[in-house]
Amino acid sequence: MYARRFILPALLVMALPLGMPRAQDVHAYRDASGQWVFTDRGASSGSTHGDTHTLPRAPETLHIAVERSEAGAATRLTAVNECLCVVTVRIAITQSDLADIPRGAHYPATLEPGARQVIVEAPHGEGDRPELEFTWSAALGSPQAAHNPPRPYRAPFAIGTTFRVSQAYPDHMTHVTPDSVYAVDIAMPDDTAVYAAREGTVINVRHDSFRGGTLGAMADQANLIEILHDDGTIAVYGHLQHVALGEYIADSGNTGFSSGPHLHFAVWRNAGEADVSVPVVFRGPGGVPVTPVTGLQLTAY
Repeated sequence: MYARRFILPALLVMALPLGMPRAQDVHAYRDASGQWVFTDRGASSGSTHGDTHTLPRAPETLHIAVERSEAGAATRLTAVNECLCVVTVRIAITQSDLADIPRGAHYPATLEPGARQVIVEAPHGEGDRPELEFTWSAALGSPQAAHNPPRPYRAPFAIGTTFRVSQAYPDHMTHVTPDSVYAVDIAMPDDTAVYAAREGTVINVRHDSFRGGTLGAMADQANLIEILHDDGTIAVYGHLQHVALGEYIADSGNTGFSSGPHLHFAVWRNAGEADVSVPVVFRGPGGVPVTPVTGLQLTAY
């Protein structure tokens, strides 16, 4: 790891700039299940979370996209996965003049790291440019991933220090979506060193945000680090390299959807078409598992 330091926030699923075409703005909104959806048309009228906003262009560290192209007298939708992990992409057709790609159709696909795959193709008249509108969502990690840590997670701060768990299951003050139900919020001052709770490979990092607050528009403003574990699950907390258990990775902060400095720690698995959080336990004295609960004074061992 090089010495550059990151401000780590309330961390959010998928870094949110996922899948943005390089030449246009992309809108993002959460659907009824809390899953982030990406579209160049803005939120659909059926979206239950009305905070629609234009995202900045994606950093190159993590590029997942669905691209439309014309190949002669045919339209293609191609999924691109430049992530270091398996990804499941789900395309939803919202408007179409193509009989072979009807409105309301859904096309899921699982892509290996570095893969580029044509998901659907439909013929049309030579020279035509038929109307085709779609949204898509992505889930990181293999759908076959099973959470199987070899030992309890190391509390993600310096050994011997103690911080208060400000939110954990079964409390749901803000952890109300599938990707955050089992997330753990740990209150800690700005610039507190954060350490890897489990060994793995960094697959994504965002460190360009300096804003935080409780408005919905802050939901995509969180700095974060995502680490792929060997069982296919992903810890949300950058370097595109391997990190060891207990290695320094970032500093705590207050960016994104956050009311104060804290670390939001979650482990996800791909449930097929979306990432969902899974329960975690931390290492206590003598290696005894400690279940995080709201109000617990958690010590790193």
